[in-house]
Amino acid sequence: MRRPGGSGVPLPLLVPAAIGTLFLVLPLLGLVVRAPWSDLGARLAEPGVGQALRLSLLSATLATTASLVLGVPIAWVLARTRTRGRSVLRALVTVPLVLPPVVGGVALFLVLGRQGIVGRWLFETTGVTIPFTTLAVVIAETFVAMPFLVISVEGALRAADARFEDAAATLGADRWTTFRRVTLPLVAPGIAAGAVLCWARALGEFGATITFAGNFPGTTQTMPLAVYLALQSDPEAAIVLSLVLLVVSLATLLLLRDRWLTRSGAAA
Repeated sequence: MRRPGGSGVPLPLLVPAAIGTLFLVLPLLGLVVRAPWSDLGARLAEPGVGQALRLSLLSATLATTASLVLGVPIAWVLARTRTRGRSVLRALVTVPLVLPPVVGGVALFLVLGRQGIVGRWLFETTGVTIPFTTLAVVIAETFVAMPFLVISVEGALRAADARFEDAAATLGADRWTTFRRVTLPLVAPGIAAGAVLCWARALGEFGATITFAGNFPGTTQTMPLAVYLALQSDPEAAIVLSLVLLVVSLATLLLLRDRWLTRSGAAA
């Protein structure tokens, strides 16, 4: 039997929760309050804004796609196998979470740059250089964002009931069929959550991108880089660009979360 008032929040938790919420929300409100609303339309119509936004959306989507293709198998290996050195593998594939992004950009440059470990061979063999291209933007965002997907999917795999997979195996399904027909549907919400986190992280990536891809309008200048450039000469333009990023990120998270909740309720 529930105690009267038992659903209330204890004061020792309510106060820090309120302070923490204000700490996170007030800077966002500052963007809204300080935005130049009178000439917002004219600033948004500037060619550079649309160009940077399109590149950001495209590169974040491509980075998320690459992360799904590469990250889901990594998560399966971490969650379902008993391979020796699995903890070392987990540490290696998730280190970009704690690595300063600019260090990630330097690391990518040393491997894929024209004089890098792989980049030198690629340039000498095909004449292709990766740094300071749109492909470099996608690679940098994938490097930084993929660990979010891996962690989410691994957690979903560990929480999934393995008895369904065992039942499929007893009915004669091989591992690949079981993975496609049973495992993937079971962990689909976790994959969706990881994909959204990955996409949002890729959309906001700055350090690795500017180090490995540079800041060239129309080629590598994403929205975060455009914000950085505008802040040095036109603070109001930086606020407008930041506001666009805020709206896109918030709308994506809210809309996709509603879809998950709807699907979960229907499945229940």
